[in-house]
Amino acid sequence: MGKVKAAIIGSGNIGTDLMYKLEKSDVIEVAAMVGIEPDSEGLKRAKERGYQIYSNGIQGVIDNPDIADIFFDATSAKAHINHAKILKDLGKMVIDLTPAAVGPFFSPAVGATDTEKEYKNVNMITCGGQATIPMVYAVNQVADVSYAEIVATIASLSAGPGTRANIDEFTITTRRGIEEVGGADKGKAVIILNPADPPIMMRDTIYCEVKHMDEEKITQSIKEMVKKVQSYVPGYRLKQEPLFDDNMVTIFIEVEGAGDYFPTYAGNLDIMTAAATKVGEDFARKIKVVS
Repeated sequence: MGKVKAAIIGSGNIGTDLMYKLEKSDVIEVAAMVGIEPDSEGLKRAKERGYQIYSNGIQGVIDNPDIADIFFDATSAKAHINHAKILKDLGKMVIDLTPAAVGPFFSPAVGATDTEKEYKNVNMITCGGQATIPMVYAVNQVADVSYAEIVATIASLSAGPGTRANIDEFTITTRRGIEEVGGADKGKAVIILNPADPPIMMRDTIYCEVKHMDEEKITQSIKEMVKKVQSYVPGYRLKQEPLFDDNMVTIFIEVEGAGDYFPTYAGNLDIMTAAATKVGEDFARKIKVVS
C-alpha cells in the first residue's frame, strides 16, 4: 500500500523543519504546504521540492480538501481554534503543534497514542511539555508525584514570533500536560528565554515532590524513559544523575536538535516536530490498515 498523504499548515520554521522530518517517513508522504505569506521561506522550499503550495491560508484547504488525509497545524494557538473547526467539518485528522489544547494531549514516549480510539484532533502540548512530561511520568510510575514543576530554558534565537505570542498558552498547556499526561497531582511550568551568545541548547529542569521515595527505582525509571524519547529525539539526554533530597527529585535534561532545518541548539523546536512526526506515523499506520 502507498503512503498516507499529509499537508502542513504553517510555512514558518516549525512547518519547514517538519517537512524535512516527514520526508524521511516510510508511511507519510508530504503532499502540500499551506501558508499566508507567498514569499515565505517555507513555501519556497516546499515548491522547490515539488509539493503543492497554497498561500491563502486555511482557505486553500477549504478549496482543496482532498490534498491530504492528515494535516499538521504549525501555526499559532489562536489560529488553530479556527482551523480545528474547519478541519473537523471536513472530516480530516489533524495533529496540532500549537498549545491550543483543542484535542487530547499526546506524548509519544508516554505511550498515550491510543490508535484504537477514533481521534480527529490531537495536541502535541508544548516543546517544554514534550521534553519534561516523560520525566514526570517516569517518576510518577514508581513514586507517586504530588507536585511537579518544570523550568524550560531555551535560546532566545530559537523563540520565533509564534513561540513568543504563545507564552501564556505555553505555561497553561504545559501545566495541564504535567498533570493529565505526566500524572502529577499538581503541576507548574516556567519558560526562560536565554539571550546568551553563542546560543545555548535547550535545557530543562524537572522538580518532583514524591510520596514514595525509592532512589533506585526512580533512577531506573528515568533512564528507561530517556531511551524511549531518544528513539525519536536522538539528542535528548540526561545532563547528570538525578538528585535526591528528602522527598524531592531533581532531573536535568538537555535537548540537542537533529539539524534538519534548525540549528542544533534549537532542541525545543526539534523535539516538537520529531514528536509530531512520531504521532503522525502512528495514525498513518492506522489509516492504512482501515483503508
